[in-house]
This record gives sequence, C-alpha cells and structure tokens, in this order.
Amino acid sequence: MTRLVYMDNHATTPVDPRVLEAMLPYFTEKFGNAASRNHAFGWEAEAAVDRAREQIAKLINAKAKEIIFTSGATESDNLALKGVVEFYKEKGNHIITVATEHKAILDTCKALERKGLVTVTYLPIDECGVVNPDDVRKAITDKTILISIMQANNEIGTIQPLHEIGKIAKEKGILFHSDATQGVGKLPVDVEAMGIDLMSFSAHKIYGPKGIGGLYVRARNPRVRLAAQMDGGGHERGMRSGTLNVTGIVGLGKACELAGELLESESERILRMRERLRQKITSALDEVYLNGHPMQRLPGNLNLSFAFVEGESLLMGLKDIAVSSGSACTSATLEPSYVLRALGVGDDLAHTSIRFGLGRFNTDEEVDYVAERVIREVTRLREMSPLYEMAKEGVDLKNFNWARD
Repeated sequence: MTRLVYMDNHATTPVDPRVLEAMLPYFTEKFGNAASRNHAFGWEAEAAVDRAREQIAKLINAKAKEIIFTSGATESDNLALKGVVEFYKEKGNHIITVATEHKAILDTCKALERKGLVTVTYLPIDECGVVNPDDVRKAITDKTILISIMQANNEIGTIQPLHEIGKIAKEKGILFHSDATQGVGKLPVDVEAMGIDLMSFSAHKIYGPKGIGGLYVRARNPRVRLAAQMDGGGHERGMRSGTLNVTGIVGLGKACELAGELLESESERILRMRERLRQKITSALDEVYLNGHPMQRLPGNLNLSFAFVEGESLLMGLKDIAVSSGSACTSATLEPSYVLRALGVGDDLAHTSIRFGLGRFNTDEEVDYVAERVIREVTRLREMSPLYEMAKEGVDLKNFNWARD
C-alpha cells in the first residue's frame, strides 16, 4: 500500500463523484436564489430544492413538505429540542433521552437545564449499548413533552429499538425525536412505521457535502410545531430562516437517492468487510474486546478495545490509516469515552479503544492491509508492556500489591 487508507467514515465521508456531478452546475450555471420567485433563475433553483426534498422524503417514507433544510445534524438537533421546548412550554417541561446520545443532544439538553427550562431524564444502557423501552415508559411523567433517542450510536454502532419506543411515544401522546445522523442512508428508515415525529440527518455522513443537513418535521397525526431558533424571512415553513444552500441541498438529495438505490447491496458488502477485519484481528491477537452490540449495529462499525495498549499510542503507530479513538466531536479531550463508560467499560480498557468506520469506497485489499498493520503494531506495543508480560505469566493485576517496601 502506497497511499493513506481512510476508515473513519463515521466522522465524515468523501463526496461521491455522482453527487459532485449533480452539484457542479449549481455553482456557476444555475446560481439562482430559490426564494426569487419572479424570474427563471429563481424558479430553476426552487425546482432543484423541491426535487431534493422528494429524494430525501422517499428515502425515509416522508412527505416532501416535511423536510426542513439546516446546516447539518447539530443544528437540526438544536432546532428540534429547543423548538419543541419553547413551543410546548405550556404543556410540560420534561425530556427523556439516553446517556450515550451524541453531544449535540446531550449538550443541548444541559443548556436547557441550566436555563431552568426543562428537567431531563438520561436513561442508562445495557452492556451492549441498548436502551430498554420499558425504561422509557417508566420515565414518562405528565410533564413529558419529548423523547429523543438516536437511531444508531456514532461510537459503538449500536442500533436502538426505535419501533418499540415509537409505539410507546404514540400511546402516551408524546413527541418522538431521533438523531438518525448515522442511520439514514445506512439502515432502513421509515418514519411512519417507527412513529418518529422529528428526525435529524446530515449529508456528509452519506457521501454528500459538509454544511448541509435536514430535519424531518411531521405535518399530520400529529402536526408538529416548532418555535424557530433563527429569524428573518420565514423560510422553511417559518422554522428556519436563511437563504437556502441550493448547491448543498442538491448534493444531499442526490446522496439520499444513491443511498436508497444502494442500501441493501452496500450494507451487505460493508458488513462482509467489517467481519473480515474483525476476524483477522481477533484470530491473531488475544485480549481484544468488541464494544457495542455484536449483531444489532451499523454494518460498517467496528469498535475494539486492545488491552495493554494505549489507544493514542496505537493511533500514532497507524499514521497511514485514518481511524478514531472515539467520536470526532470529542476527540480533543483526553477523557475516556463517555459512551464506553456508560457500557460499563473500565477507564483502562476505554483508553485502548479504536473505532474503525468502513464505507462505500473501502476495499478488501484495504481491509487486509489495515488488519495486518493493526496486528503488527499491537504486538509491538505489547512487547514493550510489562503489564502484558505479567498478565501472560498469570499475575492477577487487579489484586496485585503495588506497594513498595
């Protein structure tokens, strides 16, 4: 291998050439403002936006008018949570979410708590990262106005039981939001069957451009209302003002169209590569632990902890391979992953975790190369580890007396 290998597709994905091809005319030739209703340039831009809404809606079984464009999933999450809290404040002030949600949800909830606007219940997960729907039901009070639970976790890939949670939300008449940023385009999504009222997603996770995303907002049964968080012009059904990013929207629409066409075959191929990588690594190395659900997980997600190897040291040894020690949004901190902590993984093991994110453009050749490099580097680092040597000699490190005379 003479080039870098990219296996961090949960952080971002490269733009698919077919997506870029669809976008290019809207930079120079078709540059109109979609809100310009009095000439052909505006009509052309508006038609492109309408087409993209249809492409996105088809992928998630929604109506085109229910798609609101934003700058990305973080803004969508903020609009969903803050918009519901403000609009439905007379009805209640309680939100239910999960301890392993993306920071875009957790930090928004904490900000709302600090302002005294809501109380939030952060539900625990089991050792595989799954929230129990019964815990959701038990957490509901007469003040609950929103349940927000992600479709699939960005670090460990675990898929949550949205169908069951959606049924509970509908029974209780509570709005149900899902951050489906990692799921849309990779997993089947049906907002009707899942009982979802609001759903966030982003283009750059599905081979589209950065800086564009969307929020599905249910229009009927029930009609969901949101207080706008950005004023000026009343764009997007009054929920999100601002000149539409037509070029990005075209890219998001095309990315969703491709994802729908390729979903089944691509998932099967990526899952096969993921299992090839996992088996090669775990058959050659001991003390390797899978984080997240063994089956109920994103096809391209492989999160492994390598005992007796510090994760950052391993990353430094794999400079030609793009992988991650956690979420891209929390990689600046030296704290162990809050997601792994919630799983019950100890700090020592959490610090050894690596997230492999396989995607559309990875190959079997790359999988074999990455496996070989990981095996070689872990072996090298463990050869320098006295703790690994002691463990292999049968020393109980947990109960070992480290005191000096």
